[in-house]
Amino acid sequence: MKAQAISGQQLLQKAIQYHDPNNQWDTFKGTLSIEMKMPNGSNRLSEVSIDLPHQYFKLTAIKNDTKVEHIVANDQSSFSLNGKTTFTDEEIKTFSLNDARAKFMKNYYTFLYGLPMKLKDSGTIINPIVTTKTFMNKEYLVLQVKYEEGVGKDAWYFYFDPKTYAMEIYQFYHDEAKNDGEYILLTGEEVFKGMKFPKDRSWYLGLAEKLQIQ
Repeated sequence: MKAQAISGQQLLQKAIQYHDPNNQWDTFKGTLSIEMKMPNGSNRLSEVSIDLPHQYFKLTAIKNDTKVEHIVANDQSSFSLNGKTTFTDEEIKTFSLNDARAKFMKNYYTFLYGLPMKLKDSGTIINPIVTTKTFMNKEYLVLQVKYEEGVGKDAWYFYFDPKTYAMEIYQFYHDEAKNDGEYILLTGEEVFKGMKFPKDRSWYLGLAEKLQIQ
């Protein structure tokens, strides 16, 4: 691991310039179609609608012929289950039809799909020292990110191509001392209104050695 002359803020700016060259994320309005392939072989189809200017978010998930919607509009949550808007207590529990879950999913998707632009948010602590790490025989510039108390507790590492500054890997730890890292490998790109989004994400748990991250 070697320190680099480029600073953390400089690396972040170069990465944002690659992924969002026209600074459009803050006014993003669009729908993402996501297919999640689980280790057990089952698939879940999701559609995520995000309208940042109007503070609107909708997650539509379809699995085993069940359609669940979590909606957050102007910080107010609502739900739908197979078209219904009234639910039994069992349905509320089974499908997590509650305010906390809806807002968690809103924050989850807008953060992951808003990277690296979301690293400009208040409460984000960018390590000024950029290091290099090797993954699968390729060297990356690595940006370490933590959060102020009350904003987040995880420690994050973002891996950028040293030539293009494309974000290709990120990892995070709930407790770095326990080496409980999760690793997300990004492949391919989708371009939407000039913004470059990773097309595929592969999620691994605690596999630093197997993934040859050094």
